[in-house]
Amino acid sequence: MLSEVLLVAAPSRLPRIDCRGGIQARCTAPDTVHLVSAAATPLGGDTIEIRVVVERGARLRLRSAAATLALPGARTPTSDTSWQVDVAGALDVDLQPTVVAGAARHLSTVAMNVHAEGRVRFCERVQIGRSGERAGFWSGTLHVDQRERPLLRHRVELGAGSLADDDLGAPRATVSELRYPTTAFAIDSSFAIDSSQRPTVLALAGGGALRTWQGERLTG
Repeated sequence: MLSEVLLVAAPSRLPRIDCRGGIQARCTAPDTVHLVSAAATPLGGDTIEIRVVVERGARLRLRSAAATLALPGARTPTSDTSWQVDVAGALDVDLQPTVVAGAARHLSTVAMNVHAEGRVRFCERVQIGRSGERAGFWSGTLHVDQRERPLLRHRVELGAGSLADDDLGAPRATVSELRYPTTAFAIDSSFAIDSSQRPTVLALAGGGALRTWQGERLTG
């Protein structure tokens, strides 16, 4: 199944929403949109394409109604999600976790362009396996350009078959949060991690910062 979501935020009006396939979007406040699953997706073979445009002077908060569960399909275990993001205003993306269950494989790519006055918070949470499961694979790629010049190139693999896979102690959960142009991060419960394992903060040369964490399980 191919699911397509287009969100366009412009100043002084509600966001434009256009959806096809198993993912729908609902405007829940003047500047807030929630993604909602209308079908069981992603299954192996499914593709989710999300396009987000935030125009200058506009604000958009993007949330989800529930966690995303990636499951293997009958013919292939692999599904994928791709984001195309263009920000000239203020964008805050904070979705519920992606849980990669069983023998599923899920690939995530985010390509973002931030304009001169753009402001971004983009938070992604991933858990390999449901309760009692350690199988599953996730790959995440985050490419961010600042006015079409490279700002960040970041890639993480997690789970069975990843470069860091180890049955004895490899992490099975990760959280990453990009902020631009600010470099400050508040310590709050929304990051959903074990407080005994401190996240790593990487300041970016072009402004902004990336905070990452890996551990056994998300806490919330």
